[in-house]
Amino acid sequence: MDLFEKIASNRGPLGSHSHYAHGYFTFPKLEGEIKPRMIFRGKEVLTWSLNNYLGLANHPEVRRVDGESAVEWGMGTPMGARIMSGNSNLHEQLEAELADFVQKPDALLLNFGYQGIVSIIDAVVNRHDVIVYDAESHACIIDGVRLHQGKRFVYPHNDMESLEKQLQRATRMVGETGGGILVITEGVFGMSGNQGNLREVVALKEKYQFRLLVDDAHGFGTMGATGAGAGEEQGVQDGIDLYFSTFAKSMASIGAFVAGPESVIEYLRYNMRSQIFAKSLPMPLVIGAMKRLELLRTQPELKDNLWTVVRALQSGLREKGFNIGTTQSPVTPVFLSGEIPDATQITFDLRENHGIFCSIVVYPVVPKGVIMLRLIPTAVHTLEDVRQTITAFEAVAEKLNKGLYSKSTASVQV
Repeated sequence: MDLFEKIASNRGPLGSHSHYAHGYFTFPKLEGEIKPRMIFRGKEVLTWSLNNYLGLANHPEVRRVDGESAVEWGMGTPMGARIMSGNSNLHEQLEAELADFVQKPDALLLNFGYQGIVSIIDAVVNRHDVIVYDAESHACIIDGVRLHQGKRFVYPHNDMESLEKQLQRATRMVGETGGGILVITEGVFGMSGNQGNLREVVALKEKYQFRLLVDDAHGFGTMGATGAGAGEEQGVQDGIDLYFSTFAKSMASIGAFVAGPESVIEYLRYNMRSQIFAKSLPMPLVIGAMKRLELLRTQPELKDNLWTVVRALQSGLREKGFNIGTTQSPVTPVFLSGEIPDATQITFDLRENHGIFCSIVVYPVVPKGVIMLRLIPTAVHTLEDVRQTITAFEAVAEKLNKGLYSKSTASVQV
């Protein structure tokens, strides 16, 4: 079979719906300034789908620094990979400030989050080592694990009894191979909003020898007394050996970093293929990240405002009888019972009749028969936004319970 013929006959689980979903349910276009109310297909919608947790995307200080640094430096500076010709004092200064913020000795600046975590895993382990990871880990972790040429064991989400069994298996195995064990989990899981059981994972270090890598993309800036993440929130930041986060959430930008012991960070600096063979992060993104990090440090009211909205939204939904799972973070899932046709009608109703834009998640991400509406509160949402949204959710839930969506003939032209 011709390679492209195979692709034409199998578009994949998401691509199979592209003929009707593209431009509306998938690849929608939100226009206007990044804020809670934006424009979708010519109409204003209240938006709950942007990971702009602290509202920094349009913060006036951030916009000013982004603009000034772009004019001064352009997007080409510095040219080349950092190991060859693309290093600068500002890159190293940002690394030092990031390390200090997350309470680690050293940090390495990365171009992107997804390729970053994949490359970290690739660099840290070899075929003699064993990886043990949480089943609900983000796709970037799964892809990094897939590249591993040694053994890997998975444990059900946050199941500490199973994790211990996998650690026992891994310990026996590395006793034969002479390798080590890397446990990987997340600080905050981006779909459910659950925190990883970091305290219990770290406690297992008293019984087993392993190193812990935590992807805290959703916890950085939102969790902990200072915003240093889920490890700080749970009082075990010191027990995290490698702390990873991106700039794509609280920092509202592009880039990522990994922090840990100086010797390990130095090793990664010389062995992470995604960084060695990639152009350095452009100077405006570096300077912009420094300003964003400064605001995280000096304006705690940003995180306070976020949590005011989070508590109002989550408590309000629970009071109205909605199932929001066991979220322990700003990520707010709303679970409903229904099939994919119901999900499309609900999404259409929310956007067209109630002016609410949120992400919708269906099988295979969640089990069949489950619809998940995912809300991302931010520091720039208001309590009136919360009230409007809960009212809209009550209306669609009533229609869903009455079976009105399955009888509906409404459709969207995409």
